[in-house]
Amino acid sequence: MYKKKRGQDYYTNRHSCFLLQYHLVLVTKYRKPVLKGEVKELVYQIIRDIFKEKGLVILELNGESDHIHILYEADPFTAPGMLANVVKTKTSRFARKKYGDTVLKDYYWKPLFWSDSYFVATVSENSLDNVRTYIKNQ
Repeated sequence: MYKKKRGQDYYTNRHSCFLLQYHLVLVTKYRKPVLKGEVKELVYQIIRDIFKEKGLVILELNGESDHIHILYEADPFTAPGMLANVVKTKTSRFARKKYGDTVLKDYYWKPLFWSDSYFVATVSENSLDNVRTYIKNQ
């Protein structure tokens, strides 16, 4: 596990020092407004669980009914693209299992949830506050 030393922004372990911050955006399939109410709560909780399980830190999580933004810190071994795929797969599977025959039925006739694409960018120390504010105000 990685830790921040008191007074430092960087994570350290026995052999490395790093600070990797990313902004990830996931969009629902066909931009359908499905991230509302219980579906939104379930998806956000699954995302929090995934990040906790992987030891990653969510700095901000918010969005609108057709997309979400995640600002997070990762270790050097977690590839952003692989993480995006894990989040999309798990959240889609659970949301479709729980709400596929009810809420999602009105939007999707196939077992879909997320768009095939995603956006991910690194965030610098200089832009961190701007990105955080942007996500909070979604």
